Amino acid sequence: MVITDDADSVSTPSPRLCALKREEGESYGFHLRVERGRHGHIIRNVVSGGVAGRSGLQDGDRLLEVNNCYVDDVPHPEVARKIKLSGHQLCLLVLDGEVYEQAVSRGQDFRGVVKAHKGEGCKPPRLCHIAREPVSGLGINFTSVEGEKGRFSVSLVTGGVAEKAGVCKGDRLVWMNGAAVSDLTHSALSRMMKKCGDHITILVIDSESEKEHMRQKMPILPIMAVPHNLPYRARKLHLVSDGNSDGYGFLLRLERAPSGRLAHVLREVDSGSPAEKAGMMDGELLLEVNGVSVESLKHEDIVNIVRESGEHVSLTTITPQGLEFYTQLGLSPLIFCKDDAEKEKESNVPVCAAEQSLQKDMDDSPKSRLCSLQKGPLGFGFNFSYVTQNPGTVISQVAFGGAGQKAGLLEGDVVMEVNGQNVEDKSLEDVIMLVKEGGRSLSLLVMDKTSYDKSKETDTPTSDAIDSEDEETEISSL
Repeated sequence: MVITDDADSVSTPSPRLCALKREEGESYGFHLRVERGRHGHIIRNVVSGGVAGRSGLQDGDRLLEVNNCYVDDVPHPEVARKIKLSGHQLCLLVLDGEVYEQAVSRGQDFRGVVKAHKGEGCKPPRLCHIAREPVSGLGINFTSVEGEKGRFSVSLVTGGVAEKAGVCKGDRLVWMNGAAVSDLTHSALSRMMKKCGDHITILVIDSESEKEHMRQKMPILPIMAVPHNLPYRARKLHLVSDGNSDGYGFLLRLERAPSGRLAHVLREVDSGSPAEKAGMMDGELLLEVNGVSVESLKHEDIVNIVRESGEHVSLTTITPQGLEFYTQLGLSPLIFCKDDAEKEKESNVPVCAAEQSLQKDMDDSPKSRLCSLQKGPLGFGFNFSYVTQNPGTVISQVAFGGAGQKAGLLEGDVVMEVNGQNVEDKSLEDVIMLVKEGGRSLSLLVMDKTSYDKSKETDTPTSDAIDSEDEETEISSL
């Protein structure tokens, strides 16, 4: 008889990396679901011979990472959003469904599984915007790596604008102004630089991380990057009604831009209004309402969503110049959306320090989520429960397919605000009354219990940790 230690006999699960690349108008060929009685984000309906199928994705796989970003504990709508923002290339780290469920039953730490799979020292790429200076120019040059076509190493002017923009000596160039350089000769790259004028935006990565990406056959994509010195960023504005007026104090117009594209434009921001207090600027373009893209929505649909949002609405906006910037790069303007409540990191912070700070913020800061719900056939699709000691009101059940699940509510979430009003010290009856007063719309600020407890231990204010006939003449007051 051979006796083994159970801990030693259980091997670490082995995830699979699936790199997907689709053509214009082609789908990836799979569905992402959450299912009752099963854990994780589940891959379903993989089309035989499709993009996902050819990459090795299988029915029942569980999703651990999207484009190098860990998502196992991220709400389903946010995961789906990351995939949509990826564009024509997508990198998924998955685990076989049965292996995943067995690991869950053992209490496996999936972050540890991912870390073991990826190895040490693999850093994300950096997307850096460089503006020419009169004396030193762009402050950057490229040399071919070992004479190989399409591989270029970076050299810098010490203290120049490229170095200040986050580029490091010895970095590898992956992408310039929306175009991959893998098929370019050095002379073709030089011609491209000359055509760029006074500004270039490049994707770079350190040489060791490039080797690790190549070993894993993982593409290096802008969606994976840490942004540095970008001139434009989409902003998330949180508008809270003051209860003294009928709206938020701005107009929404459907206008045609000089390019010929129709856009939903924010106009006539009232002085002292919730819109002005949130930082809205006249002429900004609307990209999202409560996390939902407005690209395919009609004007009246957007207006209804805003009006039914109750006392709190989240708008994602960008300037017309910002939209043009991302369009020319072939990227979504939402790719590096910045919450307007956060302060921008200074671009002259050393790259290594900036990356460490970013990772520390991701790991240490409590993550609250704003979930906006519209009442459906199942009502709001969740139940409350109340614990006499901290944390108070929590989400006890979430109906499969209901409004709560679609909005990203999870069982065990702690409820901090209902329709913009703090309820951490309120009774369950008071919380339910606030929900009823909101009618068919409901806005909940929630946080998972672990993060909530951590925020209380460190006295972190939870409210500061929020991760919200001619169609050309349509106009609505909001």
